[in-house]
Amino acid sequence: MPLMASLWTGNSGLITSSNALNTTAHNMSNIDTEGYTRQQVQMGTRHYNMINKMGSAVAPQQVGLGVEYTSCRQVRSVFLDQSYRVESGRAQFYNVSYDCLVEVEDLLQEMNGAEFADSLNNLWGAIQDLNRDPANTVNMNTLMSRASEFVNRAQQVYTGLTNYQDNMNKTVAGYVKTINEYGDRISELNKQIVQVESGGREHANDLRDERNLLLDKLASLGRIDYNEDIFGNVSVYFEDVPFVLTDHVNHMGVEQGEGAKGGSSDGFATPYWEFMAVRQFDPDMNAGRGGYHLLDISNAKVYDLSREISSVAGTDVGKLRSVLLARGDHYATYHDITIGKETLADGYVMTGAEAQAHAETVHNFYNDNISKSVIMNVEAEFDQLVHNIVEQINSVFENAASNPARKNPELYVPGYEGYVNILNDPSATAAQKAAAQSDLNDAIEEASKKFDLFRTITDDEKGVVRYDIGEYDSIGRFHGFGPTANDNNAVLTDADGNDHPMMIRIGTTVTNLQINQDLLRNPSLFSMRDIEGNEDQKMTEALKNVFKDENYNINPNVALKTNLLEYYNSLVAQVANSGSVYDSLTDQQTLTVNAIRDAREQIVGTSSDEELEFMIKFQNAYNAASRYINVVSEMLEHLVNSLGS
Repeated sequence: MPLMASLWTGNSGLITSSNALNTTAHNMSNIDTEGYTRQQVQMGTRHYNMINKMGSAVAPQQVGLGVEYTSCRQVRSVFLDQSYRVESGRAQFYNVSYDCLVEVEDLLQEMNGAEFADSLNNLWGAIQDLNRDPANTVNMNTLMSRASEFVNRAQQVYTGLTNYQDNMNKTVAGYVKTINEYGDRISELNKQIVQVESGGREHANDLRDERNLLLDKLASLGRIDYNEDIFGNVSVYFEDVPFVLTDHVNHMGVEQGEGAKGGSSDGFATPYWEFMAVRQFDPDMNAGRGGYHLLDISNAKVYDLSREISSVAGTDVGKLRSVLLARGDHYATYHDITIGKETLADGYVMTGAEAQAHAETVHNFYNDNISKSVIMNVEAEFDQLVHNIVEQINSVFENAASNPARKNPELYVPGYEGYVNILNDPSATAAQKAAAQSDLNDAIEEASKKFDLFRTITDDEKGVVRYDIGEYDSIGRFHGFGPTANDNNAVLTDADGNDHPMMIRIGTTVTNLQINQDLLRNPSLFSMRDIEGNEDQKMTEALKNVFKDENYNINPNVALKTNLLEYYNSLVAQVANSGSVYDSLTDQQTLTVNAIRDAREQIVGTSSDEELEFMIKFQNAYNAASRYINVVSEMLEHLVNSLGS
């Protein structure tokens, strides 16, 4: 082999070793860089020069031209990448659910330094004191004070729950924005990678590292599938819908009570695919520049939240789905888990088979929707507790012999004298007297409500309760229509002009509850003595039974009945038990993720000790190539000098 060609062989060693040293230094400088993947130098032999090829020879005579720097590749495992992204998304799903339960438990156990259970126990204690001495004004004052405290604490707890829903609502919008940003950046990186690698010699390893990191982060937000084509483009599917394609990104939008079909009527954020939504162009929008009205997202929603949560179906992956499930789609009340009779607008009450059929639809609705939401479930059960306490105590007050309207109806019943006159009129028929007696009983019943311990917020001008007018759909979900109304005979007219009686939701909830202000200002109005002046012991016993009778189910899925004193403890215990389950699932999933991550880090991670070994090896190779060139150079110099002499 000519000596000049030998210099080229040595030069190839210098170049290759130098590139290998640069790659090793790059690895060392990025040890702590998030998402960085260790790079490896791949070397190969250059072409051989053929000197002689004899048929009788075992091998032809060839001269090598040195080493070649073929590529610098990333060291990754496709299997571990896919496993990590699925399991990390599942871990985030259960972690969000656990954090939500912890927050709800804190809201139930502690509000402004005082537990709600204390106010419930204090109310029970005030009723016991009243039972021991019903006619004692101090005991009645204490009951009013404890009842007011109970209402305030209940409203604080419920407000805390709804505020937490509002915060999660903002989180949903933030997650959607982040997902869109990740998609845009992945699409941009696709273009850059294709441009760099189009020549076939270079690898855009750092750009690929950034893209892989974005895929990791995207997988924590939702379930993704992805594949890479021969040009280096990565296509991403988010929840089985094309998200990042080779030429564009399908963005998500957020509907927040804007009136679009399929959206939330309560202003809750609903993620949807913009390219699948129905829009209408309006040239008058944006100061005449035009714009689109969102009309329908029914078939464009990112998630079908009615699906069963299952690892097999992949419906337990991602923070976004978990937040949506935990938050729910509205502020829940006891109406969402009510089973039994409901009052129709015309006063008709469902009973028997009809009531049972309605109970089944409500029960199915609870299972399909409410029970999947941590916050809505607690809101509905908590509101049911408050509603039961309020309704039962009010019922006792209304029917008590010591109720002023029953003791002295002439003072509180409008038209009382007219009813009495008919009853005492010898010329009145039996039917007239029966009608007068019935009307009088109804009037006394209505007047007795003026002395309820708890009242719903009223219209000061008309002095009537505001009812929600609407109807129930086929699955038992109540839909309100416009503003509240007071007409008990309201009807809904359909497109064909037919009138249908509308359902009226009647009953106290946490949000429309207040103490009877008349009794609060003057508790002595309710003296706790009957018309004969005797202490109304029967009433106080009935008040005690309100808390002691085991007549209540915490939700339609729980068959065991409990009393109102144990109801709240059962509610807190239910949350705590669910939290314990999610905590266990989170711990197990975290162990799985950590195991996969450690296995992946062994491949993609950079070890300083290992890189130092490579650096020493490549440095020695560089020095060897340098010495080889020096030897060839000396030989050439010797030959030239010898020939010259």
